[in-house]
Amino acid sequence: MNLIANFAVLASRRTIFDLPVCDLGWDDALVFINELASIPVGQTVVCFVNAHNMLTALRDDEYYRIMSHNLVLPDGIGLNIASQIAHGSPFPANLNGTDFVPAFLTFMEAPRRIGLVGGTRSVVEAAAENFRKHTPWHEFVVISDGYFDKDDPSLVIEELERQKVDILIVGMGTPLQEKWVHDHIRADHARLVLTVGALFDFVSGAVPRAPKTVRMMRMEWAYRLIQEPARLWRRYIIGIPVFLYHVLRYRFQRRERILSHPEEHPTVLQPPSSHKKAS
Repeated sequence: MNLIANFAVLASRRTIFDLPVCDLGWDDALVFINELASIPVGQTVVCFVNAHNMLTALRDDEYYRIMSHNLVLPDGIGLNIASQIAHGSPFPANLNGTDFVPAFLTFMEAPRRIGLVGGTRSVVEAAAENFRKHTPWHEFVVISDGYFDKDDPSLVIEELERQKVDILIVGMGTPLQEKWVHDHIRADHARLVLTVGALFDFVSGAVPRAPKTVRMMRMEWAYRLIQEPARLWRRYIIGIPVFLYHVLRYRFQRRERILSHPEEHPTVLQPPSSHKKAS
């Protein structure tokens, strides 16, 4: 992990399952990440983590360790509940990627060259066009859709090197996108990388957002479940109770774990001792 990524992780003071999660408010997060994007050396990878992603991290050692090197932003009410249980208060802001990334693009006054990877070709092209309308002072370049050979992404990397972008936005789903970025994207490819899941689907209009009132009530997950029940029912109907179970279990076992394994705290980030049992 380079010095810039170290600095980004140190800015995250609140942990969920021992994973640092950014506890900045909305405005402070925009300012901070904009400053990271302006530093001419190093690289920071920003990812957005909800309850589903956290459950995935508990089952996947590689994903957990990669996330520990990234700047993690809290997404959704599940993270707020976990923070309330673990730290006595919710996160200052819901920094979900669908809202945060367009706001961040608007916040950046200096023109940037921004590459996009992910989605189908039609979706990522439409997303790029809508980004251009949203922030015309930036230049958006479609590097690739998300359906390339993940084992041999040489053509995508060559295109990325040719385009010389400042910022790379990758939307290929978790944990694939974080692992792919970790394995293939260097600081000379992009100083700032945003891993954004299904953002391109929403920005392109391929998938509708929940009405603003529903989003303000923090019920967008329920709206998405109604829209895509076959794909999302396990994530929400089963995933949310399982996540809360692990949050409570972790809360009551944390002291015992620290006393039993002091070498794991606080200098080296490791998955919780209950990690293997969660799979």
